[in-house]
Amino acid sequence: MSNADSTSSTPSPAGPLSAKKENVIPSSPKFAELAESRQELMNRIQTLKQDLQNWRLKMDTQVKVYRSELSELKNSLYSEVEQLRSEFQELRTTLQQQQEDVTASLKNLGLQDVSAEAKEGTTIMENSDDTTQDSSKDDNGKETRG
Repeated sequence: MSNADSTSSTPSPAGPLSAKKENVIPSSPKFAELAESRQELMNRIQTLKQDLQNWRLKMDTQVKVYRSELSELKNSLYSEVEQLRSEFQELRTTLQQQQEDVTASLKNLGLQDVSAEAKEGTTIMENSDDTTQDSSKDDNGKETRG
């Protein structure tokens, strides 16, 4: 026993190394397991990075396609709006011309003058009726024949 005490109490150069080897040997499978796990994680990270890059490329391509389609639609819509404006302007011009033609035709037929004279004649007749009625009554409101 004293022999064991003396070996354990006095450090010998071979003693601590052998103790370290004993500790290292059992943990060696743990290191291998950790290294393997680390490698799996690195592989998964690398795969995820590649997936992310592929996804970004797909998104960029899709965005470019959508922008192109939107640009085409915008140009098409602008063209159609301009065409509609032109057609409405032509329609407005045509309607104004037709209105002027109808007005000129009515003047030529004398219908517009007749309608204006009829309005004036109605006003004159109303005024003359009032005057006639006023002159045919005396101060008492009795009708007198003149």
